[in-house]
Amino acid sequence: MFVGTQQRISIAGMNYYVDMVFYNKILKSYVLIDLKMNNLKPDNFGQMNMYINYYKEEVNDEGDQDPIGIILCAKKEEALARMSIKGIDNNIYAAKYTTVMPDIELLQAEVQKVVEQYNEGKK
Repeated sequence: MFVGTQQRISIAGMNYYVDMVFYNKILKSYVLIDLKMNNLKPDNFGQMNMYINYYKEEVNDEGDQDPIGIILCAKKEEALARMSIKGIDNNIYAAKYTTVMPDIELLQAEVQKVVEQYNEGKK
């Protein structure tokens, strides 16, 4: 379910904005998406971690699962992503975005794979 764009988070008098927010009714989890026009940077993970922690404490209702963070960027270096995420317990993923949509069957298969991996991790 689409929640909105540029969702404001206020912490210690500072405002931050999550680019897109969805709510997955099946997972009972907010999905926070941060769009980066440039290459993935280590501080992108810290920012997303803050967004997730805010949603856990301030937005989640009783029965909601932990939020999921997705960083979409122009370029992602695997080693940088692996080292940046290490030690963060929240569900944060980074992916290179594309300007061409894949066919619907491929997209559905990829989404199903992510949901299955998520569910396996919860067991």
